[in-house]
Amino acid sequence: MIRYSLKCDQDHGFESWFQSAAAFDDLAAAGRLSCPVCGSVTVDKTLMAPAVRPARKAAPGALAAPGSKVEEALAALRKQVEENSEYVGLNFAAEARAIHEGDAPQRAIYGEAKLEEARRLVEDGVPVAPLPFMPPRKVN
Repeated sequence: MIRYSLKCDQDHGFESWFQSAAAFDDLAAAGRLSCPVCGSVTVDKTLMAPAVRPARKAAPGALAAPGSKVEEALAALRKQVEENSEYVGLNFAAEARAIHEGDAPQRAIYGEAKLEEARRLVEDGVPVAPLPFMPPRKVN
């Protein structure tokens, strides 16, 4: 796995993990990378400093910097979504379609869908949008 610092053509900076450098190149060439702030698919790698571990004697938290405005905005968005929507997990595509067709009660939902499921929802006119964060995972 490799982590890249990225920037879109609107000058929004963000980071993402990729299986390899070739995986990044393939996704970028296919237009499958997008900015979490504006949705632009024109995304490039930027210079990135290597991760360096602090000295053992460094004060705890000495390298921690306060969150950026983007991180704060994403946290606020996540809080709003979680407080005002129902998490339906991996049933998102089926539930969104049922709501759209009137087979389930109208309500705000969020969850997870495979790329092909999401594509079919969009093609069928079901109003959905990707979220710029991953839903919480429940662990045993």
